[in-house]
Amino acid sequence: MTSDVLLVGAGGLGADVGLHLADLGHDVLALRRNADRVPAPLRGRSVDLTREAPDLSDVRPRLVVVALTARPRTEEAYRATYVDGMARALDALPEPPERAVLVSSTAVMPSRDQPPLDDETTPAAPSDGPGRMLLAAEEAFHQRVPHGTVLRLSGLYGGDSTRLLDQVREGRIDDAHRWTNRIHRDDAAAAVVHLLTMTTQPDRLYLGTDDEPAQLGDVAAFLAARLRAPGPPPADPARGHGKRLSNARLRSTGWAATFPTYREGYAHLTEQIHPRG
Repeated sequence: MTSDVLLVGAGGLGADVGLHLADLGHDVLALRRNADRVPAPLRGRSVDLTREAPDLSDVRPRLVVVALTARPRTEEAYRATYVDGMARALDALPEPPERAVLVSSTAVMPSRDQPPLDDETTPAAPSDGPGRMLLAAEEAFHQRVPHGTVLRLSGLYGGDSTRLLDQVREGRIDDAHRWTNRIHRDDAAAAVVHLLTMTTQPDRLYLGTDDEPAQLGDVAAFLAARLRAPGPPPADPARGHGKRLSNARLRSTGWAATFPTYREGYAHLTEQIHPRG
């Protein structure tokens, strides 16, 4: 069967999206450096997009997802992966897809003291080289797929990552006042699938984040109580800085988070790691 979905990048999030789409009956072709790491029933094709263009002459995907991962977090690596690598993949398509989603990052959004609640109308203001490359990738994506959709995801958690849990256990929370935004990986994958398959045409830009921005000290205090770890320094709203992001536009499409705040998400995660008897 001819693939009707192309995944450009099939790491953790990309693979989750592909598996969701396969469950819906789609045939999914996934581009990854090592095709052996693409989970069945997805079909993998090995290509290093930072160095070469893929041969896509045999596919006519209706749906395209760009979900790349760059390492390390440098401007050069992000340019090679998100800008040049994505361009090689999209330029190799024989014809434009009916619908496409680029997974970007809220790293392009402005950070400030006492931040207001920002949304898709807030001008991007990346603060470093990787952020600037992500914004350049968004522009290159829309040049190639003018009707495509950019989904800027906030901090992903869930899956195998226990970074914040480890920091709380070890008492390494050093900026309790910083505003943070996050989305569980399951909800992020569901958002991508929703934007690809919704009956109406999606907008060009969405922020993918949960329902409640939170100061890091509040999140850490919740985790410390569940992990029976020492409490972190308390968060002070008067000293808040960073970003506060709204998901109202995404929710207006009918998407709803399974884990609407950090409380539900981290309760689920800690229960998996440390079941309470």
